[in-house]
Amino acid sequence: MQPRRHLILAICCMSLLIISLDVTIVNVALPAMAEDLDAPVSGLQWIIDAYLLVLASLLILAGSTGDRIGRRRVFQAGLALFTIGSLLCSLAPSLEWLIAFRTVQAVGGSMLNPVAMSIITNTFTEPRERARAIGVWGAVTGFSMALGPLAGGVLVHAFGWPSIFWINVPVGIVAFLLAWRFIPESRAEHPRRLDPVGQILVFTMLAALTFGIIEGPAEGWSSPVIVGCFTLAAAALATLLWWEPRREEPLIELRFFRSAPFSGAVLVAISAFASLGGFLFLNTLYLQEVRHLTALQAGLYTLPMAVMTIVASPLSGRLVGTRGTRLPLRIAGLSMALGILPLTWAGPATPAWQLFAGYLLFGFGFGMVNTPITNTAVSGMPRARAGVAAAIASTSRQVGSALGVAVIGAVVASGSTPADPPGWWVLLALGLTVLAVGHATSGPWARSTAPQPAPVTPSVPDVPQLPPAGTPRR
Repeated sequence: MQPRRHLILAICCMSLLIISLDVTIVNVALPAMAEDLDAPVSGLQWIIDAYLLVLASLLILAGSTGDRIGRRRVFQAGLALFTIGSLLCSLAPSLEWLIAFRTVQAVGGSMLNPVAMSIITNTFTEPRERARAIGVWGAVTGFSMALGPLAGGVLVHAFGWPSIFWINVPVGIVAFLLAWRFIPESRAEHPRRLDPVGQILVFTMLAALTFGIIEGPAEGWSSPVIVGCFTLAAAALATLLWWEPRREEPLIELRFFRSAPFSGAVLVAISAFASLGGFLFLNTLYLQEVRHLTALQAGLYTLPMAVMTIVASPLSGRLVGTRGTRLPLRIAGLSMALGILPLTWAGPATPAWQLFAGYLLFGFGFGMVNTPITNTAVSGMPRARAGVAAAIASTSRQVGSALGVAVIGAVVASGSTPADPPGWWVLLALGLTVLAVGHATSGPWARSTAPQPAPVTPSVPDVPQLPPAGTPRR
């Protein structure tokens, strides 16, 4: 039983590896893309955010689809599409085509994270064991952050920016074959119905908001186009809040947000990943455009941050399993804020040790935050809805990353340089938000607002039966 479950965890982590690796590699390659494709700052933002927007918009749909037609089937489809999209990105002849192919990648990526997390949640059923498995899942993010800048720097230096997408292809093919061979099929007994209106409203809201933030500096914040985007985003949100409670099976379960821990986990996820997305974008421009480092040197500089994420993620899993979520969330917010602090006065000649101190603290804080977010989101719901729960948590992460890149990019495009304090102060405020919200929504009062979900009926075949014999069937 144990070896089989650990193999399933490893296969799921492979999908997270290529998704997380893609983000860090692309960030390192942005200056090379800007030079080769003649891309402005807004173009670089769209290379990142086109992917994140589509990913965030489709995650919940992908999670419920996995519950409906089979999690392994959706997982394999996502691997295939992400691998094909990566190959197309490497062949993109222009900025516009690259952005288009990034959306193909995103459609495939949307089928991976929530479905993989659902598979993990339904495989590791004991709470402490599940928290540790999620800790391993989080450690993969740190490993990809370590590998991404180094691999990206080497590939960009040796073969040019198109080569950064090649690394996804063999990993995607191997993960596809292993999933077909070793992951049992599973699905929910009562899968959720599709909600096309809710899906359209979510995409409209996110796309309009992000477009307004990215294009605001060039168009003018008071221009009709930008004002119209923000108005459309607000209208889509208002309509979504009106529409979803009237659905028997809505795209987004708004009633779950009555739970303070769940709402806090969503807000912490948005803040933490906005900080990470903004940090990766701003730090890449700072190291390569202000300090004039090569892509490989920039990757080496950020290695301490990635190493600390690897160290902190399993530690966070143990803390959640033994002490709950409050302590790791406090540590996460405080470390992320303190890590950004020395970067607020960084300049072209700032000593490397000052940067490394900030990177170490920020990486440790980010490594602490992922497990309590995921554990809070999935542990308060029936496993029959694990796909939806994981999708909401994953959507919060991607929305945060997209907004972080959009806001920090807008700060830079408005006349600030990557070495100026405004962008770094925004990131510091996000770290403090993680600290404050994590503390406020993880105490006794907050836990009292979380309703106890109805248990899954014992006869529901939601958890796949795995050898050896004797494993109780749910």
